[in-house]
Amino acid sequence: MKQLDRLLSGVKGLDEILHGGLVAGASYIIQGRPGSGKTILANQIAFHHARQGGRVLVATLLSESHERLLQFMSTLSFFEGERVGAEISYVSAFDTLEEEGLDGVVTLIRREITRHAATVLIVDGLLTARSRAENQIDTKRFIAELQGHAAFAGCTVLFLTSARIDDSSPEHTMVDGVVELAEHMVGVRSMRRLQLKKTRGTGAIGGYHDFEITDDGLVVHPRLETILADPTLEDRPRRDRISSGVPDLDRVMGGGLALSSSSLLIGPSGSGKTSLSLAFAAEASRQEPSCFLGFFENASRLEMKGAALGLDIEGLRGAGVLHMEWVSPGEKLIDAIAARLLQTIRRNGIRRLVIDSIGGLARRCPDEDRMTGFFAALFQELRALDVTTLAVWETADMVGTPSRAPAPSIASIMDNLLLMRFQERGAELKRVLSVLKVRDSSYDATAQEFVISDTGMHLTPAFGFGQVQTTDLPRV
Repeated sequence: MKQLDRLLSGVKGLDEILHGGLVAGASYIIQGRPGSGKTILANQIAFHHARQGGRVLVATLLSESHERLLQFMSTLSFFEGERVGAEISYVSAFDTLEEEGLDGVVTLIRREITRHAATVLIVDGLLTARSRAENQIDTKRFIAELQGHAAFAGCTVLFLTSARIDDSSPEHTMVDGVVELAEHMVGVRSMRRLQLKKTRGTGAIGGYHDFEITDDGLVVHPRLETILADPTLEDRPRRDRISSGVPDLDRVMGGGLALSSSSLLIGPSGSGKTSLSLAFAAEASRQEPSCFLGFFENASRLEMKGAALGLDIEGLRGAGVLHMEWVSPGEKLIDAIAARLLQTIRRNGIRRLVIDSIGGLARRCPDEDRMTGFFAALFQELRALDVTTLAVWETADMVGTPSRAPAPSIASIMDNLLLMRFQERGAELKRVLSVLKVRDSSYDATAQEFVISDTGMHLTPAFGFGQVQTTDLPRV
């Protein structure tokens, strides 16, 4: 099938969801409320295009001066002042619109396209032009004439508008693509989203995609489950086993964790989840580098905790075989966190991964309906990358069987399920670990007392604790 020529936007993530970039020579509307990022996006595309050898004409129908616009743009890393007036030309059509109407604007832009040999045209202020049109026919004629002149010159056109134009509007019916930028509140948080509402002549990833405005301009974070609907590598099931870092747990699980498997460690705070996770990560070597993705304790605290357990976390980090990825409370985009994690895994050849915790990751996503698809895609990709994963899920109940546990849809994704909890024995609270599931392998289902001491972590059958209920673990 013939592929249309593309114009790369240079915007991280946008070309990916556009399946290769904008269609060269096509026309697009970029719409969104004031402050949504339209002008930054358009100028980011302009400067990237100029760096690739193209020429850009930016025609504004707004009363805002170019000096003020460029002053704000100069704070962003993509801005290169020496290109302004050379490869990128700015022209104000506001006075022309006031004095000569839409026909005068078309004449001005046509002349400037030719004079600057532009290959990208940006028209900022489509709403202003629309307000000067006497009827829909005038609006359609304005857009059609600009498209015609641009097409003759081999020019890709971006129309910017602060109005949320209806899908059936004459503007939408005439252009080849519509990109909408929006902002919405999730509790007290403000989140930005991008949607490709129309993409003629090309495939694209629809739906909402989160984006941020950073010092580098817009960064788009495609939804993980859409870009990893199929893993990047073939998933090859392996029978090999690797150690959990706790020999007694390896024994209970039938010889260790299956290579490239995923395990979920469920339990309340203080039950030993992080300690067990650190032991798993501390098995890192040159052949099996580890990564610890943490949401609650930073690297310094984990090093201190590891030292108390006899684990040289600091030394492993210094040797470059254990990588710590700390997610600060301010980081709120789940797809951005996942993309950074996968980049670390691929760059460093990670073979062991700890996610502490799944709940910390899930809370970064306001759309609960996404969770099953997101985690299914993430763990499918981790398996394909030969990464053995130990993930943590914290429960609220401190003693006994938890009243809340992972939903079946998430638990079913995991190969292994381990339950940690506290049980009363006389006046003491004892840590107890039970293996609930080991996929495609036999295991010891006996409840085990989990002991953390100066000699390490140990498991012994929890005889004398009375009946330990695990079979009716509730799900939500």
